[in-house]
Amino acid sequence: MKIDEANIDDIPQLCGLLGSLFAQEADFTPDASRQAAGLRQIIGSPEAGRIIVLRDGPVIVGMVNLLFTFSTALGGRVALLEDMIIRESCRGMGAGSNLLRSAIAVARIYGCLRITLLTDKTNSVAQKFYARHGFGPSAMLPMRLLLEE
Repeated sequence: MKIDEANIDDIPQLCGLLGSLFAQEADFTPDASRQAAGLRQIIGSPEAGRIIVLRDGPVIVGMVNLLFTFSTALGGRVALLEDMIIRESCRGMGAGSNLLRSAIAVARIYGCLRITLLTDKTNSVAQKFYARHGFGPSAMLPMRLLLEE
């Protein structure tokens, strides 16, 4: 398996992975056209972030999205880790760990001082996975305001 950055041609496969991810998350609903639009924006704007993929030949079996922003608290660039998903058939074999380690390395290469992620409160498997890789809970409470109807 090979880890590299996503490109425009990968969008259909990435939409399939995101459909699986959003089908299991409480706050999101799969919508391939919206997911494709978001993916195109990230891939077309490298300053905004990177989408890192795990390939098994021509098939993308995992993805993770790093979005860059700046923290006044830390005085520098930070990353938001989103959309981490591994095909179910590839779970439990180290694929997720390899992909996450690569995402952390990319964040370091781009000078990020922190990585923040959100996971469903009820997803104890994901929480344990991220904890094994050094992530811990924050005292901050995420809040959201949707600006569209």
